[in-house]
Formats: sequence, C-alpha cells, structure tokens
Amino acid sequence: MKSKITLKELAKLLNVSVSTVSKALNDSPEISPKTAERVKELAKLHNYKPNPVAVNLKKSKTGTVGVVIPNISNSFFARVLSGIEAEAQKYDLQVITYISNESYGREKQICDLLTAGFVDGVLIAVSEETQRKRDYDHLFNLVEYDIPVVMYDRINVSIPADKVGVDDEKSFYEATGYFKSKGLKKIGIASAIHHLGVGKSRIQGYESALTKTEKPFIAASSRPNVLKEKIQDLLIQDGVEALLCTDFESSLMAARIAYENDLKIPNDLKLMGYISKEVAEFLTPSLSYIEQHPRDLGSTALQLLQNRLNGRSTPGKFEEVIIETTIVHLESSEI
Repeated sequence: MKSKITLKELAKLLNVSVSTVSKALNDSPEISPKTAERVKELAKLHNYKPNPVAVNLKKSKTGTVGVVIPNISNSFFARVLSGIEAEAQKYDLQVITYISNESYGREKQICDLLTAGFVDGVLIAVSEETQRKRDYDHLFNLVEYDIPVVMYDRINVSIPADKVGVDDEKSFYEATGYFKSKGLKKIGIASAIHHLGVGKSRIQGYESALTKTEKPFIAASSRPNVLKEKIQDLLIQDGVEALLCTDFESSLMAARIAYENDLKIPNDLKLMGYISKEVAEFLTPSLSYIEQHPRDLGSTALQLLQNRLNGRSTPGKFEEVIIETTIVHLESSEI
C-alpha cells in the first residue's frame, strides 16, 4: 500500500515552498491561479488529505511553546530554561521541553513533530551534530510552516528568525586583554568546542587580542584524551602563564592537569573559564569565569517569541539581541 503523501513531499515534487502549497490548498489570494491549479491537481492525484489535528490547531492558538535544548546536563542550558519558564508564566504560556542530546537525527525528529501544529512557536539551540553537518533543512521547514522561531545561544545559522546570543568573541578579547595588561606574555586558550560556532567566536576573540608578534598558544580537540595532552603541553612545555578555557570540560581539565603537575593556581598559572557560578565558587582555588547571564538570555528569547506571536514584530524583519558577558574574578586569576 502506498504511504500517505505529506505537504512537504508535495512541495518537493512541485519545486515550491511548503507555505506555497499550504496557501494554494487554502485558496489564498497570494497564490496565482495557475500555481494553485497545479498544486490542487497534484494533491488530488496523490489523494492528499491535510492533517485534521494540525489544521484545527493552526486555526487557534494553543498557548504552548516548544523549547529544544541540546544538552540538559549542561547547567548553562538548565539556567536558560529557567529564564524561559519564568518569562512564559507572565503570559500564561505553557512550555514543552525537548532534548536533542546534541543529535542531528533527534533534532530533526523534534522539528518534524513541531510542524504538526502542536505549539505556537519554537525556541531552539541547534545541536552539535547539526552544526557539524551544516544541514538546517528541518529548521527552514519550521519557518515555511509559518511557525515563529527564536534561536538562542547557538545563533550562527542563516535562517529568517529572531536570535538571542552572547557576545562570545568580545568576552575572550577582553579576558585576553586583561591578562596582557597585567604584564603576562604567554597567554593560552583551551577548547573542547572549537568546532562549534560559540567556540570559534571565543577563539577568535582571543586571537584578535594578540598582536602580530605575539604567539598564540592553542589546545583544541573534541576528544578528551587528545585535549588533555595538548593542554599539558601548553602548561609544561610552553609554560603558559594564563589559560583561557572556552567550555566547562576544558576548564575542569586544565585545573586537574595543573594539580597533577604541581602547578600552583594562581601563582604558577592564572586560569579563567566558561563555567557556571555554582561550580566555580566551590572549587579550590575558586575559578574565575565568564558570566553569560543565561536566565536573561532565556527570558529575552521568550520575550522575542511573544512579540512575534502577538504581532508586535515587523513581518519579514528579524531581531538579533546580544547579551553582554561579565568577567568574574575569583582566586584563580589573582595577580
């Protein structure tokens, strides 16, 4: 038996967008009579039937928004979600949370589900695997189904959507400049997320703060055993005086390697990382960190979506909001 054809498949056969097919089937005046006729003929030929649940939900708001989180074990995203939830309560919106676990396949499944009309809008931070593949068709499908989308944190994707991010490049530019202003010459950077947009931005900020005559000291790998070797080389062979860490994993790894090699922090090594306040303050010594204000990021993302849902945003024009970071100096960066 032939499986039921979908709206997306119809659009592909006709070489038009999903929204064009949808509008043609619903006699929208935006679609020319010739195009509408083509769409309806093909739909009839394939016995296309619209999803009644999706149709009914599309006619009225559900009062629900979908939030796609790439990694719930990361305290940053847990705090972003907290900000989203708090802001959603102000508007009596219900939040449905989906976790992609940094998987492209799972993220695609989630987006396919969301196109069925169960939510009024979507907040999403794309997965690590999606960024590696650079395949964003499932995100464009959300847009083509006229579902408002707000991207948060990982926003280096060119799709028509509102975006909320952190000034990652500026944060490490300023952190590098701080150590340089204190007379340190050998400043390094460690990263387990160098292949992601946020990791690239942080490394770019570090490199931009160096002059042409200053040597960069970079340890980057997504494989823990390789990253450990590279960080150890920076600390022992190169003798870096300060190390910036772009993520939670490299921050803790650097502190551990320093301990194992009897390097005293901050006397022998200054250390600063992208790590949560809840962890940084309880390490010994306490670890200086970049505060990203994730709750503010989450609440801002929800506010942008609410503006879009209520028609307070200009159709076709999208807003990008950048949250300023704050350097928090604790014991590990004492000069």
